[in-house]
Formats: sequence, structure tokens, C-alpha cells
Amino acid sequence: MERLQKYMAGLGIDSRRNCELLIAQGRVTVEGRVAVLGERVEPGVTHVCLDGEPLENYSREDLVYIMLYKPAGYVTTVQDEYDRATVLELVSDVLERIVPVGRLDLDTEGLLLLTNDGELTYRLTHPRFGVEKEYVAKVKNLPGPAELDQLRKGIRLEDGLTSPAKVDILPNGLVRLVIHEGRKHQVKRMLAAVGCPVLALRRTRFGSLSLRGLHRGEYRRLNDSEIRELKDMCSSAQRQRT
Repeated sequence: MERLQKYMAGLGIDSRRNCELLIAQGRVTVEGRVAVLGERVEPGVTHVCLDGEPLENYSREDLVYIMLYKPAGYVTTVQDEYDRATVLELVSDVLERIVPVGRLDLDTEGLLLLTNDGELTYRLTHPRFGVEKEYVAKVKNLPGPAELDQLRKGIRLEDGLTSPAKVDILPNGLVRLVIHEGRKHQVKRMLAAVGCPVLALRRTRFGSLSLRGLHRGEYRRLNDSEIRELKDMCSSAQRQRT
């Protein structure tokens, strides 16, 4: 038996979080009744429908893992209500239905993953798995020892205290910050809170992946070794927390 949202994500319907939303919205039925978030089903046996359509009718595509060097000026969504350019336009020749793993702001550039592996998306974005994300920022004022200490201990923001960050000043006067959370505008808000507003921001690493070899707007598929390393990293983090 498997939790419904995990089963749906495993079929490539969407990320686990988005599958939870579909269930909460009453769009999923189990054996003809409206599904309840967290209930368990038997894959291949329990009759599950999304919007009245059996899950078996959703074609299971091959799993795809894309690493994109996102330029500034693109929104990290599948569709945009304001008709702005989306990151999917940069990978338009990928035929499989893929979604971004997390988000980068419109004016933020750097490493972005896209995949149709809902279970991995969940593990890479949920704070409990502790996947590191590294950013390099150009700031208006460089943080001094006191500000660096605050960032390393955690910053009190309007949505609570952040986890401690790894932070240092690079030789070229940029700030490198490593976090494992994914709050909205988190890096910008953390630096602004210590008097160092961000002028430009780039994500240079996501877990075990870096931008090495990619230029802005370019993308490539992950190789088997990289995919395995990402999955092993998430599994290891989960074992350490249980």
C-alpha cells in the first residue's frame, strides 16, 4: 500500500505537493468516492481517477531530467497569467511534459532543474531532505563580520527564523550563500535584513549539480550518474533525520 499523493507523483501526474493540492481540491476519487489526503492505495489495483479520468489512462512517459542555466527575464512556471516568457520556452524541443523543480525569481539566473519525476521533485524541494542550494550575489553593501555571523546563525524574517546559512565573501567582492530551505525570495530577504540588498543573484549549485559547462539559456539532460547521485543524496539525508 502506498500514500495516494506519492502514487500519483510516481506516475508522473505532477509533483507530490501539487498532487496533494489536486486531492485537497476534490479532483481525485478512489473507488468512486472523493479521496482523502494521506489515504493509502494499492498501485495497479485500487481504482483512482483524476477529474473523472482513470490514472491508467495517463500515459507514463519516460522520466526526464533537465538542467537549465536560466537567464534573467524568465518566470519559473509552466504558464504565466501575464503572458511573460517562461522557462519552458527555453526547453521547447523537449517533448515530454516537465515542470520546474522549485523556483527562481524573474530577475534571478542560474541552475534550474526540470523533470517529470514527481517523487524526486518532492525530495529536492522539501526542507526535511536538506538539499543544499548555493547562490552568488552582488550586493549594494558587503556584509561585515557581524552581518556574516547573523547569517550563519539564522535570520529572523516575517515568516520565522531561517536555518543557519553557510556564507563567505568571494575574492571578487561577491557573496556566496548556501541554504537548504526554499522560502520565497529567501536569499534576497536574508541579505536585505542585514543591510546588504541584492543587486544581482545567481544560483550556482543545486545539491551535487553545478553550472559547469553551461552558458546562459543552455540546457542539457542529466546523465545516469548525476541522477543516481541526486537520489542517493536525498535518501541519505532522509536516513540521517529518522
